[in-house]
Amino acid sequence: MENVSLYGDTTADLVLSGGVIASLSAADAPAGAVRIDGSGLVALPGLVDLHTHLREPGREDAETIATGSRSAATGGFTAVHAMANTTPTADTAGVVEQVWSRGREVGLVDVYPVGAVTVGLGGTQLSEMAAMAGSRAKVRVFSDDGKCVHDPLLMRRALEYVKTFGGVVAQHAQDPRLTEGAQMNEGLVSAELGLAGWPPVAEESIIARDVLLAGHVGSRVHICHLSTAGSVEIVRWAKARGIDVTAEVMPHHLLLTDENARTYDPRFKVNPPLRTQADVDALRAGLADGTIDIVATDHAPHPDEDKDCEWGAAAMGMIGLETALGIVQKTMVDTGALSWRDVARVLSESPARIGRDEDAHGRPLAAGEPANVTLVNPSDAWTVNPTATASRSNNSPFGGIELPGRAVATFLRGTPTHLDARLIATSTEGAPA
Repeated sequence: MENVSLYGDTTADLVLSGGVIASLSAADAPAGAVRIDGSGLVALPGLVDLHTHLREPGREDAETIATGSRSAATGGFTAVHAMANTTPTADTAGVVEQVWSRGREVGLVDVYPVGAVTVGLGGTQLSEMAAMAGSRAKVRVFSDDGKCVHDPLLMRRALEYVKTFGGVVAQHAQDPRLTEGAQMNEGLVSAELGLAGWPPVAEESIIARDVLLAGHVGSRVHICHLSTAGSVEIVRWAKARGIDVTAEVMPHHLLLTDENARTYDPRFKVNPPLRTQADVDALRAGLADGTIDIVATDHAPHPDEDKDCEWGAAAMGMIGLETALGIVQKTMVDTGALSWRDVARVLSESPARIGRDEDAHGRPLAAGEPANVTLVNPSDAWTVNPTATASRSNNSPFGGIELPGRAVATFLRGTPTHLDARLIATSTEGAPA
């Protein structure tokens, strides 16, 4: 790859050979190597998603590890963390090894299973976390995502447990009593639409409790999908006091608001719900100043019948692996809030560090480092077509929206897992670049 812009600010060549970045000079490329003209392209470390739903085992009608991996590679990802709310639940060494092994068989991205915190996501009994950590999958992230670990004593025990092997609990912050029957963000729009409101305090109260618990036991806690201005302030407060907390924001919470619910289109129904423009502004500011550590997708595929219905009966969630990068560029890069080096931090380096994948992913673009690389064309504007994604599902709310850029090539250990046809046309015959 010649004349590519590393992190958007340094022009160099990337020579990939033997699964690593062999050199930063095209003169060192082996004879017959594929040469890609990278002019106008930005090279980033392969993207890492800490929050993906691949649905397998159990809901292969919505997504499989193979289709989800293709969608991830298309979006520029080289690693994803697969959430535990499968059927059966990923709460034993056997299930997480099954997910890990299937990911290796597909071979498009590195699939890291997330282990459940509690048995069956039931919230009453801790799962076999140590066994999952010691399995071939080497699980280090544990979450009951989709449900909150609402019992404070159980949450404390989980934080103490993962501390022994360097793990982290990723909390779905949602007080179940405060959100019974909730359909969308509690506020003016919910009142006008007559939909049961989902108050911000249901998220904020759990975050406040859990950062205090993490500080008390000296453990790591990660907060999933921040969605409110108050949540940003609580995380900022905790970090200022040295509490080991990290947090993520979703692309859709950086772009969409509860005003979108006025359409009653279930594709806008998500957990946590879309909030107000003031919340969106606070989330963008929190990501820009480092209070929020990463962007994660919460890619949540559903079959048509689970979304093609009235709002109240529809499942929550939307797909997002292929649109995440474009939305981050639209909301953060093109507005001047983040540089491309910052994008590498929030979409690759920090999620790899939090997930304990940093030996293989989120590495610098330098000679000798693993050849997990994403090429971005920041000028390649495109219109989202949900029916043309690599995912098995098409429940994207972004249909018809123009995004400013996209991943045009993804390399996993030097092997292309996604290549735009226009890049192939400019390459010569031979070995991988």
